[in-house]
Amino acid sequence: MRSGALEMGSEVAKGAASGPVIRGAAVVDFFLRVVAIIATLGSAIAMGTTNETLPFFTQFIRFRAKYTDLPMFTFFVVANSVVSAYLVLSLALSIFHIMRSRAHASRVVLIFFDAGMLALLTAGASAAAAIVYLAHKGNSRANWIAICQQFNSFCERISGSMIGSFGGILIFVVLILLSAVALSRR
Repeated sequence: MRSGALEMGSEVAKGAASGPVIRGAAVVDFFLRVVAIIATLGSAIAMGTTNETLPFFTQFIRFRAKYTDLPMFTFFVVANSVVSAYLVLSLALSIFHIMRSRAHASRVVLIFFDAGMLALLTAGASAAAAIVYLAHKGNSRANWIAICQQFNSFCERISGSMIGSFGGILIFVVLILLSAVALSRR
């Protein structure tokens, strides 16, 4: 009999301690969303403003490299922009979870949409990463030369924008895990 009372008491203590833990997870969730906004929006801006022009033989003939020259880079900018907009909108739910730590249905919806945005961001980043690799290394079988030897600034900016996007992917994985842990603590 006594062991049953101790078990029940430990469950009550565990339930009382889970409230601050869930609220702390909600605060971390909010902070990670702000960091992810900065990472994805920075990646979209860095890629979207990438432009370099090199003179050829004369002043009138020039080679130009822009992100719009390749559809994968355009998809990358659109994907990062959509994810940034979603993250801004999801801040409202994150604030709601800080105030009402017992919200269950909204956290499930947030996990669902976070997973969708993770897939979109991963697709955009991997499509752009393939082209960035070809820009740096080239492909002799496809007769595609490495352009980063000529377009240094262009390649530095597109490589830098990839870092922010892959950072956003890692943050989304942590956000999904954090929300799942907060749901399991109820």
